[in-house]
Amino acid sequence: MPKDSLSVVDNRTGLGYELPVTDGTIRAMDLRKIRTGEGDFGLMSYDPGFANTASTRSSITYVDGEKGILRYRGYPIEALAQNASYLETAYLVIFGKLPTAPQLANWERDIRHHTMLHTNIQNLVETFRYDAHPMSLFISSVASLATLYPDSREVTDPANRRLQVERIIAKVATIAAFAYRHNQGWPFNGPDDSLSYVGNFLNMMFKMTEVRYEPNPILERALNVLFVLHADHEQNAGTTAMRVIGSAQGDPYSALAGAAAALYGPLHGAANEAVLSQLEQIGSPDKVPAFIDRVKKGECRLMGFGHRVYKNYDPRCRIIKKTAEEVFRVTSRNVLLDVALELERIALDDDYFVSRKLYPNVDFYSGLIYRAMNLPASLFTVMFAVPRTCGWLAHWLEAFDDPEQKLMRPRQIYDGPEERAYVSIGAR
Repeated sequence: MPKDSLSVVDNRTGLGYELPVTDGTIRAMDLRKIRTGEGDFGLMSYDPGFANTASTRSSITYVDGEKGILRYRGYPIEALAQNASYLETAYLVIFGKLPTAPQLANWERDIRHHTMLHTNIQNLVETFRYDAHPMSLFISSVASLATLYPDSREVTDPANRRLQVERIIAKVATIAAFAYRHNQGWPFNGPDDSLSYVGNFLNMMFKMTEVRYEPNPILERALNVLFVLHADHEQNAGTTAMRVIGSAQGDPYSALAGAAAALYGPLHGAANEAVLSQLEQIGSPDKVPAFIDRVKKGECRLMGFGHRVYKNYDPRCRIIKKTAEEVFRVTSRNVLLDVALELERIALDDDYFVSRKLYPNVDFYSGLIYRAMNLPASLFTVMFAVPRTCGWLAHWLEAFDDPEQKLMRPRQIYDGPEERAYVSIGAR
């Protein structure tokens, strides 16, 4: 009997089966061998929300939720946030290794080459209402890029895939900045290729009448850290959407718009909006104990605590907390930071939250940084989508090189009625 196997006895038939165990998993298709007879389809696994199902192999991001570990391609997130630029991290995430100095220079040049937006997309942005949610605008604009680049459908060509990756990473930042400017009623700013990727993003968002925009180095550094932390996070809802749509071999712009649509949901990328709203409702540190009591009574939820994967302190949260304190040294200190610090202090000292492994997550402090930069809460998810683009694209590319991947088409358990006779409308 193989050591790395699972012995299964089907009590319906008395038959036994040996299922190979590889990397702590069994193949779902091996369950199909377990049948009650010739007409039996075979066993399937039932896993709502894919809570315990691995749909792919990936070498991009490693997460250990119990220990609070996050690594991109083996590199600890702490080291990358401290030392790497966003485009350097994006290169690592997409291509699997840190770039040499010439490779990084070429990569940065290639991205800069695509930062301009066609006037058709600019005109599209301007057709939205002034108060349109920027995430809806972002999704629509990204999807529309496919109409300008029909060559993007040639997804089986590796060189063409590389070209689309460069275009997308460049243009999502411009689209996000234009969405913000449109909401504010301000004219668009074109890109400045003399700035870094993050510095240019700040330029396109905040430049007013000055001849040349000089980004505040503290804010540029803070946004770079946030972008690095948000670059990828394994098989979350947005990434899974990217892989599912990509498995049909459609163009990457449509797939990325689908991933962004998943991120738009309040249970995924829009959570930091909810955190900021919660902090505003609390209002001041002295009101935190009463709020905590309401949470423990089940009267409201504690936003920004707990994570589907992390059962320990989210490593990204530690970095963002420190970054938030640095940002507030150059901006006016917001009382909401004091509310957040008090909320974290009390919650982490309360067995109610500790026993439930409810620790602060990445959303808890990120919204405070965006608010310190005078960004509206509606833009927070767009600020998440821009850096996550490189992760989505990395998974999209990885799937093409995986010989086991095919069109994703999960099964279902049908629990509807049996065959019924049609009844004419007059007899119903």
